[in-house]
Amino acid sequence: MTERLADVSERIEGIRQLGAVVNAMKGIAAARSRDARKHIKAVDGYASTIANAMRSTLSPEEHRPTTKIPANTGKGLLVFCAEQGFAGAFSEHVLEKIAEDLKKATLFLIGTRGLSIARTRGIYPFWSTAMPSHTPGIPKMADNITKAIYGSVEVGKIDSLDVIYSTWHSGRPEIVRHSLFPIDLTEFASHASRPPMMQLPKAALLDSLSADYFHALVCKSCLHAFAAENEARLEAMSAAASQIERELDLFQARLRQVRQEEITAEIIELGTGTASAHHKK
Repeated sequence: MTERLADVSERIEGIRQLGAVVNAMKGIAAARSRDARKHIKAVDGYASTIANAMRSTLSPEEHRPTTKIPANTGKGLLVFCAEQGFAGAFSEHVLEKIAEDLKKATLFLIGTRGLSIARTRGIYPFWSTAMPSHTPGIPKMADNITKAIYGSVEVGKIDSLDVIYSTWHSGRPEIVRHSLFPIDLTEFASHASRPPMMQLPKAALLDSLSADYFHALVCKSCLHAFAAENEARLEAMSAAASQIERELDLFQARLRQVRQEEITAEIIELGTGTASAHHKK
């Protein structure tokens, strides 16, 4: 009986330790998600400033429509999956969303865990990199992404790019997809009557602003994906914590039962011993 009591007590201690780990992971995921959402607002402001500069640079009469790209011709996909595990089916949902596109598109995949899952499905990206563990590393990663994309454009590998990432709303993931490249400058047509004074040729200035704007959009996509992954992990860890609480309640009830059985057995043993002693007299 003592051995059974020790076994149950040991199991309870193990569950409590697991619960402490899960709670720590919940706290980390929540903090990272909040930090990413704070940075999204900053990047939005930065992108808006660049967009306003581009609007000021373009005159009302200037029309620079973007050449339409035939469907599935030179298409690139910038896809954000999970960097780490314990995030449910985060990467699987994203990969399922792009299954048909992968037959003809060039894949740029972000996320170590997502890369592992993709390979098990026979998906091998043209280029991949890891997602940083903290938001300060995202601008550097965005630099690497833009270099890889520009390099692919220069060699004729791709001539358009869509980005696919997850967002998190009301406790559920949503897959977002939109075009990143080429940038349609007609969206930034200015309504100002007088153009601003410029120290650079307009074409060079627009190229520079477009590059900065593209980088800002990549950063924003990274931050959305980073926040969503941590929200998914928070959701998964919350479910795990609830399961741990249920198991802990069950084993604590079992511990009380074992203790009661032990006490009952001792009372019976004492009663039997006393009866035997009286019988001998």
